[in-house]
Amino acid sequence: MKLTVIYIIILTVILGVLAGCEQRIRPSIVEGMDADELPDQESWNSTIIVSNEGVVSAIIKAGYIAMYSDKKITLLDDGVHVDFYNEEGEITSILISDRGEVDDETQDLSGYGNVVIEGDDGTILETEEIHWVNETERIHTDKFVKITSPDEIIEGYGMESDAGLNNYTIYRVTGQTRVE
Repeated sequence: MKLTVIYIIILTVILGVLAGCEQRIRPSIVEGMDADELPDQESWNSTIIVSNEGVVSAIIKAGYIAMYSDKKITLLDDGVHVDFYNEEGEITSILISDRGEVDDETQDLSGYGNVVIEGDDGTILETEEIHWVNETERIHTDKFVKITSPDEIIEGYGMESDAGLNNYTIYRVTGQTRVE
């Protein structure tokens, strides 16, 4: 009788331990979230290489990248750094922004928030939004811009330029200062 009670106690303890080991993990469900809003791919601290007919035209680095296949866009966030290259493989300018977006079909790039572009001659462009067209390798914006070159500081609204900031046009100039 004592032996039977001991076996029952041991069996109960073993079954209790085994039952405690089975744990079902259920994924959390976010109410109101549409699966179409979720990215197909995500990566952190990654690099994207953009080319035009096999020639590298830009290398993009971002803290967070989210790719949306259906929308054909790639969102960049958590700090964006882009090196633009000429046909000889030399860096012509560097773009830094808070976030950005790449059109996956055209490979066009947009930068948003605290955008700074520095050309290879030291010319610096500051704005809140910029768009780079891969096919023409030109940048443009309709937002406020400040361009600081070795010779002058120009401010205005709207501009277009080559990626190296060597030949730029500001559409509505609001201020100009000569640098000595």
